[in-house]
Amino acid sequence: MKNKFTAVIKQEGSWWVGWIEEVPGVNCQESTKEELLESLRVTLKEALEFNRKEAITAAGSDYDEEQIAI
Repeated sequence: MKNKFTAVIKQEGSWWVGWIEEVPGVNCQESTKEELLESLRVTLKEALEFNRKEAITAAGSDYDEEQIAI
């Protein structure tokens, strides 16, 4: 299953800035649009992995994982 996320991007002066709409805290700034999109991909991947590890740690032991679709 491949997840899709929405990048909100804009150019401000000589910089490109962007956010991932669905995940608070995932935002980047780069000098080109292409660099921005790649930075957002990398940062999103890292944030999701960090959140996953944090959730598993918080759950401790004896937990179940369930897929949820909206």
